[in-house]
Amino acid sequence: MHLLLSGIVGSVAYGLAGPGSDVDRIGVFAAPTVAFHGLRPPRESVVTTDPDVTLHEAGKYARLALSGNPTATELMWLPNDCYETRTGFGDRLVAIRSAFLSAPRVRDAYLGYAGQQFRKLESRSDGTFSADTRRRTTKHARHLARLLHQGRLLYATGVLEIRLADPEWFRGFGERVAGGELDEARTLLAEAERDFDRVRTPLPDRPDEPTVERWLLALRAAHLPTSPTPP
Repeated sequence: MHLLLSGIVGSVAYGLAGPGSDVDRIGVFAAPTVAFHGLRPPRESVVTTDPDVTLHEAGKYARLALSGNPTATELMWLPNDCYETRTGFGDRLVAIRSAFLSAPRVRDAYLGYAGQQFRKLESRSDGTFSADTRRRTTKHARHLARLLHQGRLLYATGVLEIRLADPEWFRGFGERVAGGELDEARTLLAEAERDFDRVRTPLPDRPDEPTVERWLLALRAAHLPTSPTPP
């Protein structure tokens, strides 16, 4: 495994971390190119929970990012102080990050993931639950608001904001929704849907797959053996 790019994501990167927050990391690695031709192809993802680390092989990572997956996408847009590993191919990946973007996929991914958070909120909307459940509900509400904010901004400008300008607003929103103000979350989701419909986006209809393909093929060539394997 050759780690290409990795960094701290999640609440720490967003500026939403509290005393009990986990530190989440994500990265992209390259498996040896010849490994894809053997009986057992290399693992596409490596996930650990202590610490919380998710690593995706370059091919899988590219497919996730091309689909608009928010967690994969944000690795390429982190503030510099959040990166822990940056190689030459990692820097080239950051340099082509806009090639992964397309208007329909950004819209569908961010609204889709926000909708998942809303459905979790609906399942416990009366505010009468344990302290642990309330903490999780607060977190789901923050995620919903954060996804909608980031998605709308990315759709409108082509730029993904990772470190939130006003983290206190998101914390307050989470507390209010966890306290039973589900209508505030419902209204925020409906407003975001209207914004996506009315905003003129600079994003293309399709991602720039040839640019992504060139990066991936160059990576595969660089991870070929330097000399033939003897018979």
